[in-house]
Amino acid sequence: MMSMELLMQYLTFALIAVGALAFVVAVIVQVIKEQPWLQKIQTSVVALAVSMILCPLAVVIVCQYFRIVIVWYYVFASFIAAFIVYLVATGGWERITSIWERTKYCNK
Repeated sequence: MMSMELLMQYLTFALIAVGALAFVVAVIVQVIKEQPWLQKIQTSVVALAVSMILCPLAVVIVCQYFRIVIVWYYVFASFIAAFIVYLVATGGWERITSIWERTKYCNK
């Protein structure tokens, strides 16, 4: 059974990873979006593509660094995490906050 302290530590590491990856995605998109071959594509599509490339790559790099065997569900989870990173990188927190404020739970 996992202790609460260990769970909080894992959640903290996950939030740090999402924040760092979102920052890197935002920087990469800002640098490459002015390329002539990318100007006709929406910035959010470029951000999603960068996130879908960067997150699995980050998982592979971390697994190689810590000598962890790469299992299929690590890669699958990295694609799901890529959507979260994309939302954070493109200002998703404002959208989530506005949805939360429209609910009845924010008044409690």
